[in-house]
Amino acid sequence: MDNKEARFLQMIEQNKGMLFKICRIYQDDPNDRDDLLQEITLQLWQVFESFRGESKVSSWMYRVALNTAIVFFKKQKRRPDGERLPENFDLNPEPAAADDKEEQLALFYKAVQQLDKVEKALIFLYMEDRPYEEIASDLGITQGNLRVRLNRTKNKLKDIVKKMNYEYR
Repeated sequence: MDNKEARFLQMIEQNKGMLFKICRIYQDDPNDRDDLLQEITLQLWQVFESFRGESKVSSWMYRVALNTAIVFFKKQKRRPDGERLPENFDLNPEPAAADDKEEQLALFYKAVQQLDKVEKALIFLYMEDRPYEEIASDLGITQGNLRVRLNRTKNKLKDIVKKMNYEYR
């Protein structure tokens, strides 16, 4: 294994949690998440040498991964109707007797998928405990605007979760 490949694999390993979260936010189906993770990894490899170190590696990876996820998501939406089941179609209408936390996490990710792409990015970066200054810089908005948008997004997410939780009962 050459030095470039070793550096790349180390970078992926150190940031795999972030990549998994992005895939989970943008894709509900496990197979689609795997496909998205593969696509993100490919994109990161293709632009790996272009990283100039002007930002944190994690910030750079986040931007590449998010852009790839959005493009991947848009491509899926353009597929002919016959190729995919509707998003809200559930083969198992009754939730399995799974761990309560896992069920809550699944509900949360389903709710996040209903947000628009900027709201998803806000929630993701907030969940990653990124400083507000860094989030605002990554998204190209002011910190004041970030705080307002984040608060609105959190409230919207709470409403979605409440509605979804009511529908599951």
